[in-house]
Amino acid sequence: MKEYELTVLIHPDLETDLNAPLDKVRTLVKDNGGEIVKEDNSGKKRLAYRINNQDFAVYVSMDVKLPADAPLKISNVLNITDSVLRYLLVKTDEKGRALLEDAKKRAAERGESDEDESEE
Repeated sequence: MKEYELTVLIHPDLETDLNAPLDKVRTLVKDNGGEIVKEDNSGKKRLAYRINNQDFAVYVSMDVKLPADAPLKISNVLNITDSVLRYLLVKTDEKGRALLEDAKKRAAERGESDEDESEE
């Protein structure tokens, strides 16, 4: 299974009860043989341009693992789902993610060594 990032823009009127539309997305991923590794709700944000006469949307991003045939099936269903204004499903760049983690580790090590020097 490959790793993907799924970002979904939920209709702003559904902000009070996000469980229903998010359960649809979660069920869609699981029914197609995938698993959700991480989920992040960024909340309601202003859109860069109007989508379906809406100026705002609730941003939810998920890191998912999917089999090869699942992205097409998920895309087909999300295209016709009324509660989803837009979505983006992209394959995760493993090399880029590894480089980012290495950079964070190096920055943390530098931060720790700077604190040690300032205490002396």
